[in-house]
Amino acid sequence: MGPFHALPLQTSAEIRDGVRDILPAAIAAVPIGLLFGALCAGKGLSVAEVALMSGLVCAGAAQFAALEMWTHPVPTAAILISTLLVNARNILMSVSLAPKTKSFRPIERALGFYVLSDENWALSERRSVRHPLKPAYFLTMGLVLYLNWVTWTTLGAASGALLGDPRRLGADFAFTALFIGLIAGFWTGRRTAVTIAASAVASATVHALLGPPWHVAAGAVAGVAAAYVAAVAEPT
Repeated sequence: MGPFHALPLQTSAEIRDGVRDILPAAIAAVPIGLLFGALCAGKGLSVAEVALMSGLVCAGAAQFAALEMWTHPVPTAAILISTLLVNARNILMSVSLAPKTKSFRPIERALGFYVLSDENWALSERRSVRHPLKPAYFLTMGLVLYLNWVTWTTLGAASGALLGDPRRLGADFAFTALFIGLIAGFWTGRRTAVTIAASAVASATVHALLGPPWHVAAGAVAGVAAAYVAAVAEPT
């Protein structure tokens, strides 16, 4: 008997689908998590502090942004603002998923959105085109990513200098490759191309002028605006 034999068949299928769909993202996060943990160790953070940070924040991009600014004394206000800007995109992702999670119980929505990331958002959106989004699928993906991130960042911190820099093997490109794959799954032609181009140009320009983390918010806003304009202009 399988591990889900006591669950309803539909729920078991949703859990299996969630694990299957999120597994590539979880694998891609392994070298990034190890790298983050090792960098934290280099900044003087303990293994427990790294585990706590990943468990409470659970946002890789925001954690990397905060780590770049981590000096002594710690610039708390600057780090908070940076984290807010980087994670502002989660507001847009949550808004897009809100209508698709109306059938969820409040606790299911709260837990699911707490561990929301670009990867399980994109996969949930793609699945909702074909099937109603179910709590078992959504929560399974979030839980797998959450535990995966906490585990590997903690191990990275514990390994410290022994790990070496995964970037020498090109491991830092793992997430870039993953996002390219996610975008390919959403490709609809001209509208997608316009959205990507607007977001890329805005992000690159702001990064060159102001630096991180402002480019993240700029890219998100430009992409949303371009998608809206393209949708309005597209003949029905």
